Amino acid sequence: MADTITPQDLNALIEQKGAYALIDVRDLGSYNGTHIPGSSSLPRHRIEFDILSLVPFKGVKVVLCDDDGRQASLAAGTLERMAYTSVSVLEGGINRWTSLDYPTEWGTNVPSKDFGERVEVEHRVPEIDSIELKARMERGEKLVILDTRTPEEYQNFCIPGGRSVPNGELAFHITDILKDLDKDTTVIINCAGRTRSIIGTRILQRMGLPNVYGLKNGTAGWVLADLELENGADRLDLPPVSPEGLATAEAYAAKAAAEDGVRFLDVEALQAAMNRRNQETVYLIDVRRKEEYRKSHIPAFRWFPGGQAVQRSDDVAAVRNGTIIFTCDGKVRAPLVASWYRQMGFPNVYAVDGGTTAWAALGLPLEEGIPEQLPFGLTEAKNKVRLVSPRDLQRNQSPTVIFVDTSANFASGHVPGSHWIPRGWLELQIGDVAPTKDTPVTVTCSDGLNSSLAGATLVDLGYHNASVLESGMAAWQRDGLPVEKGLTNVMTPPNDVVVMGPHRSYADTINYLRWEEALGKKYEAKP
Repeated sequence: MADTITPQDLNALIEQKGAYALIDVRDLGSYNGTHIPGSSSLPRHRIEFDILSLVPFKGVKVVLCDDDGRQASLAAGTLERMAYTSVSVLEGGINRWTSLDYPTEWGTNVPSKDFGERVEVEHRVPEIDSIELKARMERGEKLVILDTRTPEEYQNFCIPGGRSVPNGELAFHITDILKDLDKDTTVIINCAGRTRSIIGTRILQRMGLPNVYGLKNGTAGWVLADLELENGADRLDLPPVSPEGLATAEAYAAKAAAEDGVRFLDVEALQAAMNRRNQETVYLIDVRRKEEYRKSHIPAFRWFPGGQAVQRSDDVAAVRNGTIIFTCDGKVRAPLVASWYRQMGFPNVYAVDGGTTAWAALGLPLEEGIPEQLPFGLTEAKNKVRLVSPRDLQRNQSPTVIFVDTSANFASGHVPGSHWIPRGWLELQIGDVAPTKDTPVTVTCSDGLNSSLAGATLVDLGYHNASVLESGMAAWQRDGLPVEKGLTNVMTPPNDVVVMGPHRSYADTINYLRWEEALGKKYEAKP
Protein backbone atom coordinates (compact mmCIF):
# COMPACT_ATOMS: atom_id res chain seq x y z
CA MET A 1 0.00 0.00 0.00
CA ALA A 2 1.32 3.45 -0.93
CA ASP A 3 2.53 5.88 1.70
CA THR A 4 0.88 9.23 2.31
CA ILE A 5 2.65 12.57 2.30
CA THR A 6 1.40 15.61 4.20
CA PRO A 7 0.95 18.95 2.47
CA GLN A 8 3.75 20.31 4.64
CA ASP A 9 6.16 17.60 3.53
CA LEU A 10 5.15 17.98 -0.11
CA ASN A 11 5.80 21.70 0.09
CA ALA A 12 9.26 20.98 1.52
CA LEU A 13 9.89 18.48 -1.29
CA ILE A 14 8.95 21.05 -3.92
CA GLU A 15 11.41 23.53 -2.43
CA GLN A 16 14.27 21.02 -2.60
CA LYS A 17 16.27 20.24 -5.74
CA GLY A 18 15.96 16.47 -5.75
CA ALA A 19 14.32 14.32 -8.40
CA TYR A 20 10.59 13.71 -7.96
CA ALA A 21 7.35 13.76 -9.93
CA LEU A 22 4.09 15.34 -8.78
CA ILE A 23 1.25 13.79 -10.80
CA ASP A 24 -2.32 15.09 -10.69
CA VAL A 25 -4.59 12.14 -11.55
CA ARG A 26 -7.86 14.05 -11.85
CA ASP A 27 -9.53 14.59 -15.20
CA LEU A 28 -8.12 17.40 -17.29
CA GLY A 29 -11.05 19.75 -16.69
CA SER A 30 -10.53 19.57 -12.94
CA TYR A 31 -6.79 20.06 -13.35
CA ASN A 32 -7.39 23.07 -15.59
CA GLY A 33 -9.63 24.60 -12.92
CA THR A 34 -7.00 24.46 -10.17
CA HIS A 35 -3.86 22.49 -9.46
CA ILE A 36 -0.63 22.60 -7.52
CA PRO A 37 2.09 24.53 -9.36
CA GLY A 38 4.66 22.17 -10.84
CA SER A 39 2.31 19.21 -11.08
CA SER A 40 1.87 17.32 -14.34
CA SER A 41 -1.58 16.25 -15.47
CA LEU A 42 -2.08 12.54 -16.03
CA PRO A 43 -5.75 11.57 -15.60
CA ARG A 44 -6.16 8.24 -13.89
CA HIS A 45 -7.63 6.58 -16.99
CA ARG A 46 -4.43 7.41 -18.91
CA ILE A 47 -1.89 6.07 -16.39
CA GLU A 48 -1.39 2.68 -18.04
CA PHE A 49 -0.92 4.45 -21.38
CA ASP A 50 1.40 7.34 -20.53
CA ILE A 51 3.15 7.00 -17.16
CA LEU A 52 6.24 5.29 -18.61
CA SER A 53 6.80 8.29 -20.90
CA LEU A 54 6.25 10.85 -18.15
CA VAL A 55 8.12 8.93 -15.42
CA PRO A 56 10.52 6.50 -17.15
CA PHE A 57 12.57 5.50 -14.07
CA LYS A 58 10.45 3.46 -11.67
CA GLY A 59 12.65 4.15 -8.65
CA VAL A 60 12.06 7.91 -8.56
CA LYS A 61 9.76 9.41 -5.92
CA VAL A 62 6.25 9.87 -7.31
CA VAL A 63 3.58 11.87 -5.47
CA LEU A 64 -0.02 11.47 -6.65
CA CYS A 65 -2.70 14.01 -5.90
CA ASP A 66 -6.39 14.60 -6.54
CA ASP A 67 -9.18 16.45 -4.73
CA ASP A 68 -9.40 14.30 -1.61
CA GLY A 69 -7.21 11.22 -2.00
CA ARG A 70 -9.71 8.69 -3.32
CA GLN A 71 -8.64 8.58 -6.96
CA ALA A 72 -4.98 9.03 -6.05
CA SER A 73 -5.10 6.00 -3.75
CA LEU A 74 -6.54 3.88 -6.55
CA ALA A 75 -3.94 5.24 -8.98
CA ALA A 76 -1.17 4.38 -6.51
CA GLY A 77 -2.23 0.74 -6.70
CA THR A 78 -1.78 0.84 -10.47
CA LEU A 79 1.73 2.31 -10.18
CA GLU A 80 2.72 -0.30 -7.63
CA ARG A 81 1.51 -3.06 -9.95
CA MET A 82 3.71 -1.47 -12.59
CA ALA A 83 6.69 -1.84 -10.20
CA TYR A 84 7.09 1.81 -9.18
CA THR A 85 8.79 1.57 -5.80
CA SER A 86 8.40 5.02 -4.19
CA VAL A 87 4.77 6.13 -4.53
CA SER A 88 3.00 8.51 -2.15
CA VAL A 89 -0.50 9.98 -2.04
CA LEU A 90 -1.07 13.57 -0.95
CA GLU A 91 -2.92 13.35 2.36
CA GLY A 92 -6.30 15.03 2.04
CA GLY A 93 -5.60 15.93 -1.59
CA ILE A 94 -5.67 19.41 -3.03
CA ASN A 95 -8.59 20.25 -0.73
CA ARG A 96 -6.32 20.05 2.31
CA TRP A 97 -3.40 21.64 0.44
CA THR A 98 -5.59 24.65 -0.33
CA SER A 99 -7.05 24.83 3.18
CA LEU A 100 -3.49 25.28 4.48
CA ASP A 101 -3.02 28.25 2.12
CA TYR A 102 -0.45 26.62 -0.13
CA PRO A 103 -0.47 28.01 -3.69
CA THR A 104 -2.56 26.79 -6.61
CA GLU A 105 -2.90 27.94 -10.20
CA TRP A 106 -5.22 27.23 -13.12
CA GLY A 107 -4.72 26.38 -16.77
CA THR A 108 -2.82 23.71 -18.70
CA ASN A 109 0.87 23.64 -19.67
CA VAL A 110 1.35 26.62 -17.39
CA PRO A 111 5.18 26.44 -17.13
CA SER A 112 5.55 26.87 -20.90
CA LYS A 113 2.88 29.56 -21.16
CA ASP A 114 4.37 31.49 -18.27
CA PHE A 115 7.76 31.23 -19.95
CA GLY A 116 6.35 32.49 -23.25
CA GLU A 117 4.93 35.58 -21.59
CA ARG A 118 8.27 36.20 -19.86
CA VAL A 119 10.04 35.97 -23.22
CA GLU A 120 7.66 38.53 -24.71
CA VAL A 121 8.16 40.98 -21.85
CA GLU A 122 11.90 40.61 -21.42
CA HIS A 123 12.77 40.67 -25.13
CA ARG A 124 10.06 43.07 -26.29
CA VAL A 125 8.87 40.61 -28.90
CA PRO A 126 7.03 42.64 -31.56
CA GLU A 127 3.38 41.87 -32.29
CA ILE A 128 0.56 42.92 -34.58
CA ASP A 129 -3.14 42.57 -33.91
CA SER A 130 -5.66 40.92 -36.23
CA ILE A 131 -7.37 44.14 -37.34
CA GLU A 132 -4.07 45.64 -38.47
CA LEU A 133 -3.00 42.42 -40.19
CA LYS A 134 -6.32 42.21 -42.05
CA ALA A 135 -5.93 45.82 -43.18
CA ARG A 136 -2.43 45.12 -44.49
CA MET A 137 -3.70 42.06 -46.34
CA GLU A 138 -6.46 44.10 -47.97
CA ARG A 139 -3.93 46.77 -49.02
CA GLY A 140 -1.92 44.07 -50.77
CA GLU A 141 1.22 44.54 -48.69
CA LYS A 142 4.03 42.02 -49.03
CA LEU A 143 3.35 39.50 -46.29
CA VAL A 144 4.13 35.88 -45.46
CA ILE A 145 2.11 34.28 -42.67
CA LEU A 146 3.77 31.31 -40.95
CA ASP A 147 1.63 29.09 -38.72
CA THR A 148 3.81 27.52 -36.01
CA ARG A 149 1.27 24.97 -34.69
CA THR A 150 1.21 21.30 -35.59
CA PRO A 151 0.26 20.39 -39.18
CA GLU A 152 -2.95 18.79 -37.87
CA GLU A 153 -4.01 22.00 -36.12
CA TYR A 154 -3.11 24.02 -39.19
CA GLN A 155 -5.21 21.85 -41.51
CA ASN A 156 -8.18 22.20 -39.20
CA PHE A 157 -8.15 25.98 -39.45
CA CYS A 158 -5.64 28.75 -40.11
CA ILE A 159 -5.28 32.44 -40.93
CA PRO A 160 -6.24 32.79 -44.63
CA GLY A 161 -3.18 32.33 -46.81
CA GLY A 162 -0.96 31.14 -43.98
CA ARG A 163 1.46 28.25 -44.47
CA SER A 164 2.45 25.57 -41.98
CA VAL A 165 5.93 25.88 -40.44
CA PRO A 166 5.93 24.30 -36.95
CA ASN A 167 8.12 26.11 -34.44
CA GLY A 168 10.63 23.28 -34.26
CA GLU A 169 11.27 23.69 -38.00
CA LEU A 170 11.27 27.47 -38.20
CA ALA A 171 14.98 28.26 -37.81
CA PHE A 172 15.84 25.25 -39.97
CA HIS A 173 13.79 26.40 -42.98
CA ILE A 174 13.35 30.18 -42.68
CA THR A 175 16.27 31.11 -44.94
CA ASP A 176 14.87 29.07 -47.82
CA ILE A 177 11.31 30.21 -47.19
CA LEU A 178 12.34 33.84 -47.53
CA LYS A 179 15.00 33.66 -50.26
CA ASP A 180 12.55 34.05 -53.15
CA LEU A 181 10.57 36.84 -51.46
CA ASP A 182 11.26 40.55 -51.62
CA LYS A 183 13.59 41.81 -48.91
CA ASP A 184 10.90 44.11 -47.52
CA THR A 185 8.36 41.28 -47.02
CA THR A 186 6.86 41.29 -43.52
CA VAL A 187 6.84 37.96 -41.69
CA ILE A 188 3.84 37.21 -39.46
CA ILE A 189 4.08 34.35 -36.97
CA ASN A 190 0.89 32.91 -35.53
CA CYS A 191 -0.40 30.06 -33.40
CA ALA A 192 -3.77 29.37 -31.77
CA GLY A 193 -3.25 31.82 -28.94
CA ARG A 194 -0.05 33.39 -27.70
CA THR A 195 2.82 31.11 -26.63
CA ARG A 196 3.96 29.52 -29.87
CA SER A 197 3.70 32.78 -31.83
CA ILE A 198 5.81 34.52 -29.17
CA ILE A 199 8.42 31.75 -29.26
CA GLY A 200 8.47 31.67 -33.08
CA THR A 201 8.78 35.43 -33.36
CA ARG A 202 11.57 35.41 -30.79
CA ILE A 203 13.45 32.79 -32.84
CA LEU A 204 13.47 35.06 -35.89
CA GLN A 205 14.10 38.15 -33.79
CA ARG A 206 17.14 36.45 -32.25
CA MET A 207 18.32 35.39 -35.72
CA GLY A 208 18.38 39.07 -36.64
CA LEU A 209 15.58 39.07 -39.19
CA PRO A 210 13.81 42.42 -39.73
CA ASN A 211 10.08 42.98 -40.23
CA VAL A 212 8.94 40.10 -38.04
CA TYR A 213 5.78 40.22 -35.90
CA GLY A 214 3.81 37.78 -33.84
CA LEU A 215 0.06 37.82 -34.37
CA LYS A 216 -1.39 38.92 -31.05
CA ASN A 217 -3.63 36.16 -29.68
CA GLY A 218 -3.25 34.09 -32.86
CA THR A 219 -6.25 32.48 -34.49
CA ALA A 220 -8.27 33.14 -31.32
CA GLY A 221 -7.70 36.88 -31.74
CA TRP A 222 -8.65 36.58 -35.40
CA VAL A 223 -11.99 34.98 -34.48
CA LEU A 224 -12.62 37.54 -31.73
CA ALA A 225 -12.15 40.25 -34.38
CA ASP A 226 -15.04 38.61 -36.27
CA LEU A 227 -12.77 37.51 -39.11
CA GLU A 228 -13.08 34.24 -41.03
CA LEU A 229 -10.57 31.42 -40.71
CA GLU A 230 -9.55 29.18 -43.60
CA ASN A 231 -10.35 25.47 -43.24
CA GLY A 232 -8.55 22.51 -44.81
CA ALA A 233 -5.44 24.34 -46.01
CA ASP A 234 -2.77 22.11 -47.55
CA ARG A 235 0.25 24.40 -47.67
CA LEU A 236 2.32 21.93 -45.67
CA ASP A 237 5.41 21.28 -47.77
CA LEU A 238 8.68 22.64 -46.47
CA PRO A 239 11.45 23.30 -48.98
CA PRO A 240 14.58 21.12 -48.88
CA VAL A 241 17.20 22.82 -46.75
CA SER A 242 19.80 24.41 -49.00
CA PRO A 243 23.49 24.58 -48.05
CA GLU A 244 23.03 28.30 -47.36
CA GLY A 245 19.96 27.68 -45.22
CA LEU A 246 21.67 24.91 -43.29
CA ALA A 247 24.77 27.00 -42.64
CA THR A 248 22.64 29.89 -41.33
CA ALA A 249 20.62 27.58 -39.10
CA GLU A 250 23.69 25.78 -37.74
CA ALA A 251 25.42 29.05 -36.93
CA TYR A 252 22.36 30.32 -35.08
CA ALA A 253 21.89 27.03 -33.22
CA ALA A 254 25.54 26.96 -32.14
CA LYS A 255 25.31 30.54 -30.89
CA ALA A 256 22.07 29.94 -28.98
CA ALA A 257 23.36 26.71 -27.46
CA ALA A 258 26.56 28.37 -26.29
CA GLU A 259 24.75 31.38 -24.84
CA ASP A 260 22.15 29.25 -23.06
CA GLY A 261 24.47 26.61 -21.65
CA VAL A 262 23.44 23.59 -23.72
CA ARG A 263 25.77 20.63 -23.30
CA PHE A 264 26.40 18.14 -26.10
CA LEU A 265 26.77 14.38 -25.98
CA ASP A 266 28.70 12.37 -28.51
CA VAL A 267 27.45 8.88 -29.29
CA GLU A 268 29.61 7.21 -26.66
CA ALA A 269 28.34 9.59 -23.95
CA LEU A 270 24.78 9.08 -25.18
CA GLN A 271 25.14 5.32 -24.84
CA ALA A 272 26.45 5.75 -21.31
CA ALA A 273 23.44 7.91 -20.43
CA MET A 274 21.06 5.37 -21.98
CA ASN A 275 22.65 2.65 -19.85
CA ARG A 276 21.85 4.64 -16.69
CA ARG A 277 18.09 4.56 -17.32
CA ASN A 278 17.60 1.77 -14.79
CA GLN A 279 19.28 3.92 -12.14
CA GLU A 280 17.97 7.44 -12.74
CA THR A 281 15.51 9.47 -14.80
CA VAL A 282 16.69 10.00 -18.37
CA TYR A 283 14.33 11.35 -21.04
CA LEU A 284 15.18 10.58 -24.67
CA ILE A 285 13.33 12.90 -27.06
CA ASP A 286 13.50 13.05 -30.88
CA VAL A 287 12.26 16.48 -31.99
CA ARG A 288 12.07 16.03 -35.76
CA ARG A 289 8.95 15.81 -37.90
CA LYS A 290 6.84 12.70 -37.55
CA GLU A 291 7.67 11.36 -41.00
CA GLU A 292 11.40 11.70 -40.30
CA TYR A 293 11.08 9.88 -36.99
CA ARG A 294 8.98 7.15 -38.60
CA LYS A 295 11.60 6.60 -41.30
CA SER A 296 14.42 6.05 -38.79
CA HIS A 297 15.26 6.95 -35.21
CA ILE A 298 17.67 5.97 -32.44
CA PRO A 299 16.18 3.08 -30.44
CA ALA A 300 14.41 4.09 -27.19
CA PHE A 301 13.95 7.71 -28.30
CA ARG A 302 10.39 9.00 -28.01
CA TRP A 303 8.94 11.28 -30.67
CA PHE A 304 7.88 14.74 -29.50
CA PRO A 305 8.18 17.50 -32.14
CA GLY A 306 10.33 20.43 -31.09
CA GLY A 307 7.71 23.16 -31.15
CA GLN A 308 5.35 21.10 -29.03
CA ALA A 309 8.14 20.14 -26.65
CA VAL A 310 8.61 23.83 -25.83
CA GLN A 311 4.84 24.44 -25.68
CA ARG A 312 4.17 21.44 -23.41
CA SER A 313 7.28 21.00 -21.28
CA ASP A 314 5.31 19.49 -18.39
CA ASP A 315 4.02 16.79 -20.76
CA VAL A 316 7.58 15.98 -21.84
CA ALA A 317 9.16 15.61 -18.42
CA ALA A 318 7.16 15.16 -15.22
CA VAL A 319 10.22 14.40 -13.09
CA ARG A 320 11.85 17.52 -11.75
CA ASN A 321 15.63 17.71 -12.14
CA GLY A 322 15.89 14.65 -14.37
CA THR A 323 18.16 14.41 -17.41
CA ILE A 324 16.65 15.40 -20.76
CA ILE A 325 18.41 14.47 -24.00
CA PHE A 326 17.17 15.84 -27.32
CA THR A 327 18.16 14.57 -30.74
CA CYS A 328 17.47 15.33 -34.40
CA ASP A 329 19.57 14.37 -37.43
CA GLY A 330 22.15 17.14 -37.25
CA LYS A 331 23.13 20.24 -35.31
CA VAL A 332 20.08 22.54 -35.48
CA ARG A 333 16.76 21.36 -34.16
CA ALA A 334 17.81 19.44 -31.05
CA PRO A 335 20.27 22.11 -29.83
CA LEU A 336 17.62 24.81 -30.30
CA VAL A 337 14.97 22.92 -28.32
CA ALA A 338 17.60 22.28 -25.66
CA SER A 339 18.41 26.00 -25.57
CA TRP A 340 14.75 26.80 -24.85
CA TYR A 341 14.74 24.28 -22.02
CA ARG A 342 17.85 25.86 -20.56
CA GLN A 343 16.14 29.26 -20.73
CA MET A 344 13.15 27.73 -18.93
CA GLY A 345 15.46 26.67 -16.12
CA PHE A 346 15.88 22.94 -16.70
CA PRO A 347 19.31 22.09 -15.26
CA ASN A 348 20.27 18.83 -16.96
CA VAL A 349 19.64 19.32 -20.68
CA TYR A 350 21.70 17.86 -23.51
CA ALA A 351 21.65 17.61 -27.30
CA VAL A 352 23.10 14.68 -29.22
CA ASP A 353 25.92 16.04 -31.35
CA GLY A 354 24.99 15.04 -34.90
CA GLY A 355 21.93 13.07 -33.82
CA THR A 356 20.84 10.09 -35.89
CA THR A 357 23.47 10.90 -38.53
CA ALA A 358 26.29 10.50 -36.01
CA TRP A 359 24.69 7.35 -34.59
CA ALA A 360 24.37 5.70 -38.01
CA ALA A 361 27.89 6.78 -39.04
CA LEU A 362 29.25 4.46 -36.35
CA GLY A 363 27.31 1.53 -37.79
CA LEU A 364 24.75 1.52 -35.01
CA PRO A 365 21.22 0.42 -35.90
CA LEU A 366 18.28 2.75 -36.32
CA GLU A 367 14.65 1.74 -35.85
CA GLU A 368 11.77 2.33 -38.25
CA GLY A 369 8.15 3.13 -37.52
CA ILE A 370 6.39 4.57 -34.50
CA PRO A 371 6.34 2.20 -31.53
CA GLU A 372 2.87 0.99 -30.65
CA GLN A 373 1.74 2.42 -27.33
CA LEU A 374 -0.48 -0.25 -25.82
CA PRO A 375 -1.46 0.26 -22.20
CA PHE A 376 0.16 -1.68 -19.39
CA GLY A 377 -1.84 -4.75 -18.41
CA LEU A 378 -3.94 -4.94 -21.59
CA THR A 379 -3.16 -8.60 -22.35
CA GLU A 380 -3.88 -9.64 -18.77
CA ALA A 381 -7.11 -7.63 -18.79
CA LYS A 382 -8.32 -9.22 -22.02
CA ASN A 383 -7.67 -12.66 -20.55
CA LYS A 384 -9.94 -11.79 -17.61
CA VAL A 385 -12.93 -10.40 -19.46
CA ARG A 386 -15.55 -11.86 -21.75
CA LEU A 387 -15.63 -10.11 -25.11
CA VAL A 388 -18.92 -9.61 -26.94
CA SER A 389 -19.37 -8.62 -30.58
CA PRO A 390 -21.48 -5.60 -31.58
CA ARG A 391 -24.19 -7.86 -32.98
CA ASP A 392 -24.33 -9.97 -29.82
CA LEU A 393 -24.63 -6.86 -27.67
CA GLN A 394 -27.40 -5.47 -29.86
CA ARG A 395 -29.34 -8.72 -29.62
CA ASN A 396 -28.98 -8.90 -25.83
CA GLN A 397 -31.18 -6.19 -24.35
CA SER A 398 -30.53 -7.06 -20.70
CA PRO A 399 -27.04 -5.71 -19.88
CA THR A 400 -26.41 -2.35 -18.29
CA VAL A 401 -24.08 -0.68 -20.79
CA ILE A 402 -21.46 1.77 -19.55
CA PHE A 403 -19.02 3.94 -21.52
CA VAL A 404 -15.68 4.67 -19.84
CA ASP A 405 -13.84 7.15 -22.11
CA THR A 406 -14.21 10.93 -21.83
CA SER A 407 -17.49 12.82 -21.93
CA ALA A 408 -16.45 14.22 -25.32
CA ASN A 409 -16.01 10.68 -26.65
CA PHE A 410 -19.34 9.69 -25.11
CA ALA A 411 -21.13 12.66 -26.68
CA SER A 412 -19.70 11.89 -30.12
CA GLY A 413 -21.36 8.47 -30.16
CA HIS A 414 -22.31 5.64 -27.81
CA VAL A 415 -24.52 2.55 -27.69
CA PRO A 416 -28.10 3.80 -27.19
CA GLY A 417 -29.05 3.78 -23.53
CA SER A 418 -25.45 3.74 -22.25
CA HIS A 419 -24.40 5.30 -18.97
CA TRP A 420 -21.23 7.38 -18.85
CA ILE A 421 -18.84 6.41 -16.05
CA PRO A 422 -15.29 7.61 -16.72
CA ARG A 423 -12.76 4.89 -15.94
CA GLY A 424 -10.99 7.09 -13.43
CA TRP A 425 -14.14 6.99 -11.30
CA LEU A 426 -15.27 3.44 -12.06
CA GLU A 427 -14.82 1.87 -8.62
CA LEU A 428 -16.46 4.87 -6.96
CA GLN A 429 -19.48 5.20 -9.28
CA ILE A 430 -20.32 1.74 -10.63
CA GLY A 431 -22.73 1.09 -7.76
CA ASP A 432 -24.96 3.91 -9.02
CA VAL A 433 -25.86 1.97 -12.19
CA ALA A 434 -25.06 -1.62 -11.17
CA PRO A 435 -26.11 -1.89 -7.51
CA THR A 436 -25.43 -5.63 -7.17
CA LYS A 437 -22.53 -7.80 -8.28
CA ASP A 438 -25.02 -9.96 -10.19
CA THR A 439 -25.97 -7.09 -12.51
CA PRO A 440 -24.99 -7.86 -16.13
CA VAL A 441 -22.69 -5.03 -17.24
CA THR A 442 -21.16 -4.47 -20.68
CA VAL A 443 -18.30 -1.99 -20.83
CA THR A 444 -17.70 0.12 -23.93
CA CYS A 445 -15.28 2.83 -25.03
CA SER A 446 -14.03 4.25 -28.30
CA ASP A 447 -11.64 1.49 -29.34
CA GLY A 448 -11.76 -1.35 -26.80
CA LEU A 449 -8.64 -0.39 -24.81
CA ASN A 450 -10.00 1.51 -21.81
CA SER A 451 -13.04 -0.75 -21.73
CA SER A 452 -10.88 -3.87 -21.47
CA LEU A 453 -8.99 -2.41 -18.51
CA ALA A 454 -12.27 -1.30 -16.95
CA GLY A 455 -13.84 -4.71 -17.53
CA ALA A 456 -10.95 -6.37 -15.69
CA THR A 457 -11.49 -3.97 -12.80
CA LEU A 458 -15.15 -4.98 -12.59
CA VAL A 459 -14.16 -8.66 -12.56
CA ASP A 460 -11.74 -7.94 -9.71
CA LEU A 461 -14.58 -6.16 -7.86
CA GLY A 462 -16.71 -9.31 -8.17
CA TYR A 463 -19.00 -8.41 -11.09
CA HIS A 464 -19.16 -11.92 -12.52
CA ASN A 465 -21.55 -10.92 -15.33
CA ALA A 466 -19.22 -8.25 -16.75
CA SER A 467 -18.35 -8.21 -20.45
CA VAL A 468 -16.57 -5.88 -22.87
CA LEU A 469 -17.63 -4.72 -26.34
CA GLU A 470 -14.87 -5.98 -28.59
CA SER A 471 -13.02 -3.10 -30.33
CA GLY A 472 -15.45 -0.61 -28.80
CA MET A 473 -17.58 1.91 -30.67
CA ALA A 474 -15.25 1.71 -33.67
CA ALA A 475 -16.50 -1.83 -34.29
CA TRP A 476 -20.11 -0.92 -33.41
CA GLN A 477 -20.12 1.84 -36.02
CA ARG A 478 -18.34 -0.30 -38.63
CA ASP A 479 -21.25 -2.72 -38.32
CA GLY A 480 -23.67 0.12 -39.08
CA LEU A 481 -25.50 -0.18 -35.75
CA PRO A 482 -27.50 2.74 -34.30
CA VAL A 483 -25.55 5.37 -32.41
CA GLU A 484 -26.82 7.76 -29.77
CA LYS A 485 -25.09 11.12 -29.49
CA GLY A 486 -24.96 13.81 -26.84
CA LEU A 487 -24.72 13.63 -23.06
CA THR A 488 -27.72 11.36 -22.61
CA ASN A 489 -28.17 9.88 -19.14
CA VAL A 490 -25.62 12.38 -17.78
CA MET A 491 -27.24 14.32 -14.96
CA THR A 492 -24.29 16.46 -13.79
CA PRO A 493 -22.42 18.65 -16.32
CA PRO A 494 -19.07 16.93 -16.89
CA ASN A 495 -15.78 18.58 -16.02
CA ASP A 496 -13.33 16.12 -17.51
CA VAL A 497 -12.22 17.87 -20.72
CA VAL A 498 -10.98 21.33 -21.67
CA VAL A 499 -12.65 22.96 -24.67
CA MET A 500 -10.00 24.37 -26.98
CA GLY A 501 -9.68 26.61 -30.03
CA PRO A 502 -12.73 27.91 -31.88
CA HIS A 503 -15.00 25.61 -29.87
CA ARG A 504 -14.57 27.84 -26.83
CA SER A 505 -17.19 30.47 -26.17
CA TYR A 506 -16.20 34.07 -26.82
CA ALA A 507 -16.23 34.82 -23.10
CA ASP A 508 -14.02 31.82 -22.28
CA THR A 509 -11.63 32.74 -25.08
CA ILE A 510 -11.30 36.30 -23.82
CA ASN A 511 -10.76 35.17 -20.24
CA TYR A 512 -8.17 32.63 -21.34
CA LEU A 513 -6.18 35.14 -23.40
CA ARG A 514 -6.30 37.70 -20.61
CA TRP A 515 -5.03 35.05 -18.20
CA GLU A 516 -2.12 34.20 -20.50
CA GLU A 517 -1.16 37.83 -20.94
CA ALA A 518 -1.41 38.44 -17.21
CA LEU A 519 1.24 35.76 -16.62
CA GLY A 520 3.80 38.18 -18.02
CA LYS A 521 2.90 41.10 -15.75
CA LYS A 522 5.20 39.90 -12.96
CA TYR A 523 8.17 40.15 -15.33
CA GLU A 524 7.61 43.77 -16.23
CA ALA A 525 10.21 46.15 -14.86
CA LYS A 526 9.08 47.85 -11.67
CA PRO A 527 9.46 51.66 -11.49
